[in-house]
Amino acid sequence: MDNVEGIFFTGKDFDRDAPVPFINDDIKNFNKFIGESRYFYTQVKEEGIILYNSGKYKLSRRRKLNFDEIKEQAQEYFDKKNANDFLDTAKYNYDKGKYKLVSFLLHQACENYYYAIRLTFTLRNNKQHNLSKLSSSVKRYSDELETVFHKKRLFTLLKAAYVDARYNPHFVVTKEDIDKLIPKVESLREITERICEEWIYSYDEKKLILYFLIITLSI
Repeated sequence: MDNVEGIFFTGKDFDRDAPVPFINDDIKNFNKFIGESRYFYTQVKEEGIILYNSGKYKLSRRRKLNFDEIKEQAQEYFDKKNANDFLDTAKYNYDKGKYKLVSFLLHQACENYYYAIRLTFTLRNNKQHNLSKLSSSVKRYSDELETVFHKKRLFTLLKAAYVDARYNPHFVVTKEDIDKLIPKVESLREITERICEEWIYSYDEKKLILYFLIITLSI
């Protein structure tokens, strides 16, 4: 794989050409994850372009998952969320007075809480950094999500932090702004954890309902 990357990057101008990451995966794992309907791998199969085919392998087909498998994936995605780490790091830098950095970290926390909701409820997640679009995509799962950022100025500030906190020297974030934003993000965390855990637990109930329905129909 190192040789492939070396050949690809030969002659490239790193000041102008966007870097292209390479992902090397075993065909057995790749087919396993397609069969399990893992969103990243199924999207690669659907949208990717085959550049070389040895003819030795065939790509799997995604299959319909049962409730146990859906619950397992939802739990896995929920457990892997990075949002709490971003929030903890934001609080650490708050004590150091790095409010611009804190605003970026709070943005990342919110982004990842929204990701956790999307993955838990749908098992899919297209990458998106715009908090407005992310917020709109998850509000159907709980009315409480619409009440977190009811003040437009704070939400606009948080949304802008993804770019401006890192690249705009004139971007200003005050201690007062952060003092208001941290409780908002903590509220989002609490809602996210509650609705995701409730949704994950609901699969046991759905499985039980399906079981009794099958028994009823077979009588």
